[in-house]
Amino acid sequence: MEERKQRVSVQVAGKTYNLVSTDSPEHMRRVAELVDRRLRETELATGLPEDRALALTCLNLADELVKAKDESLEMRRRMQKMMAEKGDRA
Repeated sequence: MEERKQRVSVQVAGKTYNLVSTDSPEHMRRVAELVDRRLRETELATGLPEDRALALTCLNLADELVKAKDESLEMRRRMQKMMAEKGDRA
C-alpha cells in the first residue's frame, strides 16, 4: 500500500516553504520549528548573517544526526552481541 503524501506550508527564517512528504503535517511542522529555532539561536550566539548562520545550523544539525546514528548503530551491535552470548549459554 502506497503512503499518501501530505502537503504543508512551514516557515523558516521568515520564509514560507511548501513541503510534500509521507510524514504527517505535524511532524513536518516540528522539523521546521526545530530548524527555525536553532537558526535563531545560532544567529544570536554568533552574530553571523543569516546565510552563514543557516549553513552553520545545518552543519550542527547534521553533526547531531551523524552522532545519533553512530550511537544507535553501536547500541544495536552491543544488543546483538548480548543476544548472541545469551544464545550461546542456552
